Amino acid sequence: MGAGHGHVLYRESASPVHRLPPEVKIVAMVVFTVAVVATPREAFWAFGGYALLVAAVAALARVGPGWLLRRAMIELPFVLFAVALPFLGTGERVAVAGLHLSVEGLYGSWNILAKGTLGVLASLLLAATTTSRDLIVGLDRLRCPQVLTQIATFMLRYLDVLIGEARRMRVARISRGDDPRFLWQLRGFAAGIGALFLRAFERGERVYLAMLSRGYTGRMPAVWQGAGAATTGQWLVAATVPVVAAAIAATAVVLT
Repeated sequence: MGAGHGHVLYRESASPVHRLPPEVKIVAMVVFTVAVVATPREAFWAFGGYALLVAAVAALARVGPGWLLRRAMIELPFVLFAVALPFLGTGERVAVAGLHLSVEGLYGSWNILAKGTLGVLASLLLAATTTSRDLIVGLDRLRCPQVLTQIATFMLRYLDVLIGEARRMRVARISRGDDPRFLWQLRGFAAGIGALFLRAFERGERVYLAMLSRGYTGRMPAVWQGAGAATTGQWLVAATVPVVAAAIAATAVVLT
């Protein structure tokens, strides 16, 4: 359990953002996202300010814009929905490039695109600068319910084991002439999924009993969490972005 676990989004670096404790980055990301969501959609300038904050953090973290933009494509379904709003919206309409678009739909589309994109970019920066293990440690230090952190811990620890088991089962099926690409062989595929579930359940039971025999009390040992919690100075440094974002949001609310 003590080994660090990376993930596909994590980018190894020695940047100042990477060195911050995970709990301060989690809180900063959440507060920043709340500030973005609370900003009136008519305050266009405010979203420009948020974009500058994201760009500044990305530069400090040494995360390139190309990497961020490629991973941000995950929001494409929401982008397609947002693009359709000006055509489907009701109420007052305005002519844009020969198209009669709904004013309310245009505002709604901008609201989804701006806030959704900023939220996705903030989440990507958190994932790029924090390992999966450190994310769980940070949640534990923030007093997240133990049940959730423990489930996430075991999922992180044994996900690769289960993927490897599923891969071996697939190779075994194919070596025996099975081809799951055909519809009439879905029964064998379903049976394999059931067998994988049973193996995972039995493995989890054995691991849990082994942990109980070694003194497990329902909480991960402190040594697993590594170094101590964040210092006051680290909290102050990490608070820079969310405080500025909160100030922008407050100003936008007052001026709108």
